[in-house]
Amino acid sequence: MTELDALAARIGTALKARGETVAVAESSAGGLISAALLAQPGASAWYIGGTVVYTWQARAALLGLDPAAVAGMRSSTEPYTLLLARTIRSRLATSWGLAETGAAGPSGNRYGDAAGHACCAVASAAGEQAMTIETGKDDRAGNMTAFAVAALTLLARALEA
Repeated sequence: MTELDALAARIGTALKARGETVAVAESSAGGLISAALLAQPGASAWYIGGTVVYTWQARAALLGLDPAAVAGMRSSTEPYTLLLARTIRSRLATSWGLAETGAAGPSGNRYGDAAGHACCAVASAAGEQAMTIETGKDDRAGNMTAFAVAALTLLARALEA
């Protein structure tokens, strides 16, 4: 069992026991967060949906966030990622919203973040949390996995708190 599988299993067990649901808005993880959650047997009981929000066009079309909603915010920051978590939670009417955005590599993003930089966030009725990770690596696939692990770890810890 991979680390992603183990985290997703913990999350699925917790969500099912609590009768709660989750929705995901990810970017640089490229769908790995949702894939890990959906690989769990019984995911349809607690996984409502998700999206890869990789461009501003996707953000506007899939999350309904226009430029005014993100005025003064920069992508790949904790405030921006919290907004994504709140928005996906609200749009899909779930108990939890989980979001990730960053720079997978091999180069940094247009905002000045180095490859291996990502922010993850969770939002629920009980509160919100965000974190930043820096892998220090330019390995795109490795960073994508690290970002997914970080996001799922943040959600697992929030569910277990």
